[in-house]
Amino acid sequence: MATGFGWTRREVLAGAAALAGTAAAGRAAHAAACSQVVVGTWGGDYQRLLTANIEKPLTDPQGFETVHDVGTSSARKTKLLAARNARRAAMDIACLSDLDTFEMNAAGVLAPIDAARVPSHANLIKPLVRPFAIAHIYSAKVIVYNPSKIPAAPQSFNDLWDPKYKGRVGLVDGHYAQNIESAALINGGSMADYEPGKAKLLELKKLVEPKVYPSNEALAAALKSEEIWITLMFKARGFMWKKAGIPVECATPKEGATPYISDMAVARNAENADCAWKYMEAMLRPEAQVGFADRMGYLPTVTNAKLPPDLQKEIGFSEAEIAAFNLPDYGYVARSSAALLEWWNKSFKT
Repeated sequence: MATGFGWTRREVLAGAAALAGTAAAGRAAHAAACSQVVVGTWGGDYQRLLTANIEKPLTDPQGFETVHDVGTSSARKTKLLAARNARRAAMDIACLSDLDTFEMNAAGVLAPIDAARVPSHANLIKPLVRPFAIAHIYSAKVIVYNPSKIPAAPQSFNDLWDPKYKGRVGLVDGHYAQNIESAALINGGSMADYEPGKAKLLELKKLVEPKVYPSNEALAAALKSEEIWITLMFKARGFMWKKAGIPVECATPKEGATPYISDMAVARNAENADCAWKYMEAMLRPEAQVGFADRMGYLPTVTNAKLPPDLQKEIGFSEAEIAAFNLPDYGYVARSSAALLEWWNKSFKT
C-alpha cells in the first residue's frame, strides 16, 4: 500500500525496523558532548550559505566545529555505502536530494529521524515529512519563459507543444526524468507511470524541434541570448536567473508543480550523532531558512519561517498550489531511472 509520499508502507516499515535498534544504541553511545560535526555537502554558494546562516550564528556558539566534506552527490553516496559496515561513517550528515536519500535509506545507511532531538521538526510542511531525512529547502518544477516573447503566461505543460515555439523550446539533458514526467502528466500518465510521456516527447520533437542543453548554465545562456523562449525548470533557478538579469518569469502549470527537495540525513553510524542532531535543528530555525531563500530562491520547509511579501511572491507557491503538488514516487523513479535514461539517449536526443 502506498503511503502517499512515493514509497510503500512496507518499505518505510522495513527501513525503520532495520535501523531502530542501531539508532537507540547510537543515542546512548553519542550522548556525551561532541567537538565537531562532519557535513557532506556541495561546495559553492550552498556551502557558503551553510556557514553564513547555520554555522556562524547558530552552531558555532554551541561550541562545536563544522567540517565540510565537499563533493558531488555521487561521491557522498559512495562514501556512505563504503562505510556501511564500519564502526564510523565517513560523514555525520549527508546533504542529498530527496531521491538520493530514498536510495540511501533503502541501502540501510541512514538513521531514522529522531524528532525528539529536533524540536523544529514539528514545524515541517506536512507533504515534505519523511521518516529517514529532513527537508532543508525546496522548490518545484514550473514553466520558465521569456515574457517579452510570450506575453501571456503559459497555463499548461502542453503549451510547450505549440508549433509557434518551433526551435524556441529548451530542455536540460540531466533533467531527463523530469522532462518525461511532465510529458506523461499531459498524456494520461502519472507519477507512478511515465511511459505515456515517451510518445508525447516524440511528438514534441516533431512539432517544435526542442534544443537539449548539457547543463542548467548552458540553458541559462540560451535564455539570456533569446535563443530559446520557454523551458521546464525549478522555480528557484528561474528566480536566480531573473536576479542575474536574464529575462524570465515563472508560471505554475495547471497539472501541478513537482517539488524538488534538498535533504539532510544523519548517517546510521555517525561518529558525532549528538552534534548532528543539533545541526539538523539549527538548519530548521526560521532565520537560517530565510537566509537561504533570499540568496538561492529555495523555499523554507518549515511553516514558521516567514518571507518578506515580495520574496514570497517571487519564489513561493499558494496553499492551493502546494496542495496540488505532484509528489514524486521515489520507488518508481529509482526502479525506472536507468531505463528512462536509455530511452532518452537513444530515442529522444538522437
